[in-house]
Amino acid sequence: MKRVVAIFRPEKYEDVKNALSDAGFKGMTVSEVKGRGHQLGIKESYRGSNYCIDLIPKSKIELVVSAEELEKVIETITKSAKTGEVGDGKIFVSTIDEVIRIRTGERGQEAI
Repeated sequence: MKRVVAIFRPEKYEDVKNALSDAGFKGMTVSEVKGRGHQLGIKESYRGSNYCIDLIPKSKIELVVSAEELEKVIETITKSAKTGEVGDGKIFVSTIDEVIRIRTGERGQEAI
C-alpha cells in the first residue's frame, strides 16, 4: 500500500478532487496548508511599499492506494493540477505498512 500526498494550487482543488473521484478514488483527506518551495514566496508592491508573502496558500490531498493503483493516481493528480507555471506543487509517495478500519477491525487492502 502507498500513501500519496499531493500539495498544489488551491484553485486546482476542485479539478483534482473531481478527477480522482472520476478515476475511482473516492476516499481522501483534504487540508488547506501554507508553504513555499524554491520560489521563496511572492514579492509584491502595494501603495509604494514592497513586501514578500513568504508562505503561499496551497491545497493538500492525502490518500492511500494499492501499489498497483499508484501510477494511475499520480497521473490523475499531475494532469488535473498542472498549469505549467512555477508553484504547481509536488506529489510525495511513501509506503504504508498497515491499515486498520476501526469500526470493523479489517486490516490491509480490505480496510482502504
